Amino acid sequence: MGGVVTFTHDIISRRTCYKKRWQALKAKEITLTAIFTSLTIVGAQIYIPIGEVPITLQVLFVLMSGLILKEKLGFMSQITYVLMGAIGLPVFAGFKGGFTHIIGPTGGYIIAFPLSAWIVGKVSRKSGFKRYVLASFVGIMVIYMLGTSWLGIYLKSAKTAILLGMIPFILWDVLKALIASYIAYKYESYFKNDLQKIF
Repeated sequence: MGGVVTFTHDIISRRTCYKKRWQALKAKEITLTAIFTSLTIVGAQIYIPIGEVPITLQVLFVLMSGLILKEKLGFMSQITYVLMGAIGLPVFAGFKGGFTHIIGPTGGYIIAFPLSAWIVGKVSRKSGFKRYVLASFVGIMVIYMLGTSWLGIYLKSAKTAILLGMIPFILWDVLKALIASYIAYKYESYFKNDLQKIF
């Protein structure tokens, strides 16, 4: 009888321990997601207006969200950002918000952020700086494809969309990809055990 009680107590103790660990991990997930949503909002306000599509730091944090949080949480951080802007919160470049910006000339870039973060997270499942750079370039191409396609429809010219919405940003985005990859690689080396517990 004593053995049964001990066994039952052991099972309950383990379940309680697992529940506490699960709750702690969920709290970490929510915190990390919120951090990258916030970073993307901040990045949107650091911009250089050069026409229909401004240069911002948004892409840097979109890439980092995928590299560090991987596909699920990276996607969540960016879809939260998009939804916040869509309902009118001033989170887009220039402290702007509203659904009109989603369907405006830069809407394709904004909509591409969650998908880009998800793909970057998937591609970067294998660790390594070179792998992270590759994942970042793939993520940037996703943003370019959706962004310039949308802009091309808006301007009624694919050529003009590429000239205005891609060419001026290539060097900047290559630099962002390298910076994001380096930060994510260093971050992983410091917090590898914690990341494995979460993801």
